[in-house]
Amino acid sequence: MKKDIHVAHSPDSDDAFMFYALATRKIDTGDLNYIHQLSDIETLNRKAMQGEYEVSAISFHAYAYLSEKYALMSCGASMGRNYGPVVVAARPMQAKAISEKVIAIPGTLTTAFLALRLFEPNVKYEVVPFDKILDEIQKGKYEAGLLIHEGQLTYREMGMHKVLDLGEWWLERTGLPLPLGGNVIKRELGKETIEQVTQDIRKSIQYGLDHREEAMAYAIQFSRGLDSQKADRFIGMYVNDLTLDYGLKGREAVRRILDEAHQKGIIPNPVDLEFV
Repeated sequence: MKKDIHVAHSPDSDDAFMFYALATRKIDTGDLNYIHQLSDIETLNRKAMQGEYEVSAISFHAYAYLSEKYALMSCGASMGRNYGPVVVAARPMQAKAISEKVIAIPGTLTTAFLALRLFEPNVKYEVVPFDKILDEIQKGKYEAGLLIHEGQLTYREMGMHKVLDLGEWWLERTGLPLPLGGNVIKRELGKETIEQVTQDIRKSIQYGLDHREEAMAYAIQFSRGLDSQKADRFIGMYVNDLTLDYGLKGREAVRRILDEAHQKGIIPNPVDLEFV
């Protein structure tokens, strides 16, 4: 009898690439049967609060509220090396003007919003679904918005201007990549299952990197309007050696952003980080 493991992740090309081998059964998973659930990241963050899935992609910001229930896997992270979520506007604007505007953001638990609050603690904001932010700016409802996912590569085509790249700002300040999201697993599954699932996910990421064209062909159907060149670039940005394992810099980056968030009162408690 196989044991079902529900794996929740975003319906975008980098996650599809990462989970390709698992979703299409390219790797032997023994007595575990993986069932994939697709939702936008803010929904995943909220569902993880309720402990809905055994495994979930989450924002590191949300992990501050989940660490008792879930352990952080040592693979599956999305990190921006000198790039990351970007604040854009319909007209050229200085980054210091962010404090005067209402910014459309993709969710209060996203790490993008956490990084924006580290940049500007008093930012005024409204939550807008991540894939509607560019449209709302274009309609003139908001002067500026915070983009995650593919919007980071397509905003110029819509005539938008970059105000602030949070990944660039973070690297300049800390010398570290900007940690955005990771995979978590329920602690109650027990050591053996946790280790097996982590191994399976790492194998799936490695399979995608080793069979890039094949995994790309699958992932592109989730790329929300990106052409193959941009989809390839987007996947390369967020699925790489840091995705296979955080490494020392990756781990330090997660600690740093959560420590700063706690010191500045953005998250209520310090987060004890361990990676399985």
